[in-house]
Amino acid sequence: MQEHKLYINGEYVDSTSSEWIEILNPATEKVISKIPNGTKEDTDKAIDAAFEGQKEWEKVPSSERGKIVRKLGDKIAEKRERFISLLQEEQGKPYDQASAEVDTAIEYFYYMSEWGRRIEGEVIPSDSPNENIFIYKRPIGVVAGIVPWNFPVFILARKVATALIAGCSIVLKPSQQTPNTAAEFTKIISEMDIPRGVYNFITGKGSTIGNAMASNSKVGIITMTGSVEAGTKVMEAAAQNITKVNLELGGKAPAIVTENADLDLAVKNVKQSRLTNAGQACTNAERVYVHESVAEEFTTKLVEALRETKMGDPLKDRNAEMGPLISEDRLKTVEEMIQNAVNAGAKIETGGKRADVEKGFFYEPTVITNVKQDMEIIQEEVFGPVLPIITYSKLEDAIEMANDSDYGLSSSVYTENLHEAMQVINGLKYGETFVNRENFEAIQGYHAGRRKSGLGGADGKHGLEDFLVTQVVYMQYKQHN
Repeated sequence: MQEHKLYINGEYVDSTSSEWIEILNPATEKVISKIPNGTKEDTDKAIDAAFEGQKEWEKVPSSERGKIVRKLGDKIAEKRERFISLLQEEQGKPYDQASAEVDTAIEYFYYMSEWGRRIEGEVIPSDSPNENIFIYKRPIGVVAGIVPWNFPVFILARKVATALIAGCSIVLKPSQQTPNTAAEFTKIISEMDIPRGVYNFITGKGSTIGNAMASNSKVGIITMTGSVEAGTKVMEAAAQNITKVNLELGGKAPAIVTENADLDLAVKNVKQSRLTNAGQACTNAERVYVHESVAEEFTTKLVEALRETKMGDPLKDRNAEMGPLISEDRLKTVEEMIQNAVNAGAKIETGGKRADVEKGFFYEPTVITNVKQDMEIIQEEVFGPVLPIITYSKLEDAIEMANDSDYGLSSSVYTENLHEAMQVINGLKYGETFVNRENFEAIQGYHAGRRKSGLGGADGKHGLEDFLVTQVVYMQYKQHN
């Protein structure tokens, strides 16, 4: 069993804490590694190193930074199967999903590397004679990156690649539940010729490390993917220094299935969306609004499809479609939400209980009907393989119910009618809307939510710009005759 160290200022170091956090394989409940329970002192040292390292890193030509970022993608590709195996072990993803996540992370480094020559400023007209106005884009400084447990490789890439290409240094904190893939990435960094302090790796509890990161005046931006509760605490801490925050928080994605939908396509994609990562993704379809004329057929087909789901330990069964939930606590939360829904009158069509296994945090894929809009199961994020269904008669009502949420990240609609599709697209108040496809964003797009789903965003040109600040230069000159 491996005991990881911190990586600060180009060196592996011990934590100032003597405490360790054990990491479990959620499919077997066995301890697979240990990480230091890092302290504020550890965090401050990492940020100090990043602050000094960034001064040198921003001087490196952006095209050269691009070559380094691309090389990081190459190095992950060389260890592709290693990363896939670690991801399956620490997070419980089936092989196909784990390999897709690792491959997307590799592509993310490649994609961001190409922005080395695309960071552009502006020249704008002046109101004064003999003057030019230049707008430069500069690195924001030290990036404090907090990575969640549900996509620990992809979101690491999203934060690290973007920070480095922008000319920023980074202090990375993985989830205390899934640090092994980040530790493997840190090995790659340690073997490359990257200036000291540009990348730092620190482990520990979010309540300690996250607060220390967000409240440190040397941090330029804190970017966190996680819960609304954690995001709120980060914002409160960041407010002390008016530090910029970039937050991707919860989601409660609605899927609208109209009377003109291809039901087989809708069932296929809703199932894929709902069961990806055992339902533990903020973009997953969390609730379905289906037209009453096709509700019975859609529900029957969806129930049959979910009953055929093959669950299993991803490391033992490569054909498993769905792995475990991340922890016993998550499993209990899902159980409680299902029971609350049943107590309020909901009907379980399939699933509704823990899987019959000796070990592991497995929960059966679940469909619930007879659900009302004001129920907890509709209003709060489940983060498990549970799908509540509500019927509607007018499309306007479906759109209104879909918008009735504290969240505003992802949404989807299934219809073969262009007019219906456009009505839904223009009516939904969400950062993303997927039409007749699964809920997964493109790295060249812009992944951003509304309301309690977060602030700022990631991916593409607009995601990169969150790591940049402007410097406006007013240049006057003398007229020579």
